[in-house]
Amino acid sequence: MRMATEEINESSQKKEKTAVAKRFRGFLPVIVDIETAGFNAVTDAMLEIAAVTVTVNDEQQWCVDEIVSKHVNPFEGANLDKASLAFTGIDPEHPFRKQIAVDEITALREIFKPVRQKIKEHRCSRAILVGHNAAFDINFLNAAVERNNIKRNPFHPFSTFDTATMAGLAYGQTVLARAAEAAGLEWDEKEAHSARYDAVQTAKLFCEIVNKWNEYTGLFKVD
Repeated sequence: MRMATEEINESSQKKEKTAVAKRFRGFLPVIVDIETAGFNAVTDAMLEIAAVTVTVNDEQQWCVDEIVSKHVNPFEGANLDKASLAFTGIDPEHPFRKQIAVDEITALREIFKPVRQKIKEHRCSRAILVGHNAAFDINFLNAAVERNNIKRNPFHPFSTFDTATMAGLAYGQTVLARAAEAAGLEWDEKEAHSARYDAVQTAKLFCEIVNKWNEYTGLFKVD
């Protein structure tokens, strides 16, 4: 009888949600940034994608956990808007980029794999995309998922957290660079507009705001 009780208690502990899962109703926040060759998610190419998972450290602070990023080859027939390429500084034909870029389906699979692992690790129900002007990123992500007929998308199909809105509330700033600086984060303009850099900075901004709110309210202390 004692052994059976111990097994039940152990099983219950394994199924208990972590601090990450408890904070956002079972959702795992994953910061995503996508660099593109235009604004139309259906016709314009995805050129870079990065995802950053977050966790809660021993000091009960939200912080950056794992980072994964990919250079992406334009899908067949994709539009490449010259003005967008000039803004991001991405050259799809650059020899170094052509050596490391992968097709969309490979990029999405390699982004989704660690996200699924973190969902399982934190015992969350699914991931929720966090982005700066998140509607842009979720539209491009969903379009690529549909285009490549991917059946297991770990992200919620439409719910997001938008750090532009969060930063507007917390700091009165909606531009990522200005919001990051207002939050006390370093900003390197030379690195900006790469998916990896912007995703990491957005993740840090997200964590700063969540930590500030947790401290202010005292409602989300980790047991």
